[in-house]
Parts: sequence; structure tokens; C-alpha cells
Amino acid sequence: MYTKFCVALSKLSLILAVSCLIAVILCVQWQVIGRYIFNDTPTWAEALALLLVLFVTAFGLAVGVRDAGHIGLESLVVLLPEKWQHRIEVLIHVLVGSFGALMVHGGWLWAAAKWSEKKPMLPVPDGIDYVPIVIAGVLIVLFSIEHVIALLRGTEVEPTWN
Repeated sequence: MYTKFCVALSKLSLILAVSCLIAVILCVQWQVIGRYIFNDTPTWAEALALLLVLFVTAFGLAVGVRDAGHIGLESLVVLLPEKWQHRIEVLIHVLVGSFGALMVHGGWLWAAAKWSEKKPMLPVPDGIDYVPIVIAGVLIVLFSIEHVIALLRGTEVEPTWN
């Protein structure tokens, strides 16, 4: 049941990442059209595109962790005895999950500290820049737990789109 929940979260994250990426493309296109065709550059377009890039990165990063697409040193782990390989793999996912928890903590502190300030070109709080860090951190923790559970059960986490 937890795996189904993580699969749904991962698919939703991918859909949101693609949607945000399309929105980035549209913002940049609107800025170019405004500048070169209408001679009136929309000031909000660049700021919104930069904000959306943060969300694309956060969602993509989390899905990469779930699908084990992150950088690893498998060549060193393979050289260890099989008993130690399993332990090291669990340790790696615990460390990745711990890093995700640190992302949540740090992102939350920064978002709270900057929330009362306003962004100059957008009508949103300046702290919104740190919300993607919190979202990615929560997803990384959840997906790392899924990997640890799978390793302890002797199974593997299937990538999202399989």
C-alpha cells in the first residue's frame, strides 16, 4: 500500500514537473513576444519562469531519487561481499533520506524567515523560493523510506513509469 502511495506521488510529481516546464516555456515565449513584437516587456515573465524552474527541479529531483536515478558509487559496492552490499545499500538510502530531512528543515526555516517579504516582480511572498526545497525534501524522505522497506523485504522499487 505504501508503494502504491509512493508511485502515485511520483507520477504526480512528474506531471507537475512537466506542467511547470511547459509554463516556463510559455513565460519565456511571452517575454520574447512582448519585447520584440509589442515593444513592451512583461516584467513578471522572467520572475515567474525562474520560480517555476525551482519547482521543476524539486519535483524532478524527488522522482530521480525514487527511480534510483541519482549518482551512486555502485562499482565500489559491487566489490563488497553480498552481506555488506545489502547493508551499504540500506545505509545509502538512510543517508539520502536524512539529507531530505535536512532539506525540509532548512527550507522551512528559510521560507519562514522570508515569507513576510514580497517578491519585487510577482505578487507572492519571497519565501516561496524555498517551498520547492521543502517539497523535494519531504518526497525524498518518503521515497527513501520506500527503498529501505523494499531492501529489507528483499524486493526492488519499480521505476514510476514501468
